[in-house]
Amino acid sequence: MALLNLAALVLDKSLLTDGGMEHVCASSTEQHGHKVVTPDAPRRVSMAIAVVIPCYRVTQHVCSVIQGIGPEVSRIYAVDDACPDGSGDWVEKNCADPRVVVLRNAQNQGVGGAVMTGYRAALADGMDIVVKIDGDGQMDPGMVPDLVGPIVRGLADYTKGNRFFYIDRLHVMPKIRLFGNAVLSLMAKLSTGYWDIVDPTNGYTAIHRDVLHHLPFDKISKRYFFETDMLFRLNILGAVPIDIPMDAKYGDEISSLKIRHIVGEFLYKHTRNFTKRIFYNYYLRGMSLASLELPLGILMLIFGVVYGSIQWGKTLATGVAATAGTVMLSALPVVIGLQLILAFLAHDISSVPRRPFQLLKYRQNASRRRKE
Repeated sequence: MALLNLAALVLDKSLLTDGGMEHVCASSTEQHGHKVVTPDAPRRVSMAIAVVIPCYRVTQHVCSVIQGIGPEVSRIYAVDDACPDGSGDWVEKNCADPRVVVLRNAQNQGVGGAVMTGYRAALADGMDIVVKIDGDGQMDPGMVPDLVGPIVRGLADYTKGNRFFYIDRLHVMPKIRLFGNAVLSLMAKLSTGYWDIVDPTNGYTAIHRDVLHHLPFDKISKRYFFETDMLFRLNILGAVPIDIPMDAKYGDEISSLKIRHIVGEFLYKHTRNFTKRIFYNYYLRGMSLASLELPLGILMLIFGVVYGSIQWGKTLATGVAATAGTVMLSALPVVIGLQLILAFLAHDISSVPRRPFQLLKYRQNASRRRKE
């Protein structure tokens, strides 16, 4: 996976074109050390790129963000999420870029709701890759080629920024955000199943249209849990995400995120997604040894802890030391239970999706065309 991440950072400028990118496909080629097999003869495929910018109280920054978006982007969707400052009107009056299309939500739906409004419009307009950039100026629009590169090459279905890659530059990130993101990253690994993904709340993302077509927009969280819930949904599809290193940038933008307000919600939703993912991947869609290791491990761990606690209480009450057999009956289930749970986690980590979903759909569509 490290090799994939390294390859994802290199973008051949020859693939850049005005209003899109070109993807070179061949029946069997080596790309960045990885063999990409496609069923058709060699050809060049032009891919249309769109950018979605959720707009809520970003009038001070959104026009400069739009100005920084390069010519490889075909369309820019500025989504006014019922902004009290009238971000949509501001963009129409002050941004002359002909690629800009202003969309409006009648009611505030949160960042996720605004992005999904943009996603729907991009799909309807036939866009191939959709990039999401915040309108507050924290994200460098010049990174768009870095984000879409791995998707164009068929290395990934979804890319996202990673502010934790450059360790020597983390000092610019507020300490509370640094700690909070570290905790959220660990929780997200469990709930999403992407153990090699860091910075799950990073909103600088790009996604392939084949994946968007299969996402249940109505079920995805619309507010602050949006990015993490997206990763969970992507895992259920078997899509491949890649982290793209980026710098953390903070200025005079205003954040409405309050950690104390979302801790309970995030904990509940992470637990819910973890339970769903385990059920879908290990029991509904298929069974493996790991399907037995987890429940047996949990049951044995609980039995050992409960039985051991009861015996410990009796020892304190009576002053009579427990026998060696009693101690073993308490300790052995705990040890075996932990071993089974660790074995399950090892299997789960090794089961991270590696084959991009878009390549599967590409082969299916090519096969269907040949039959026709």
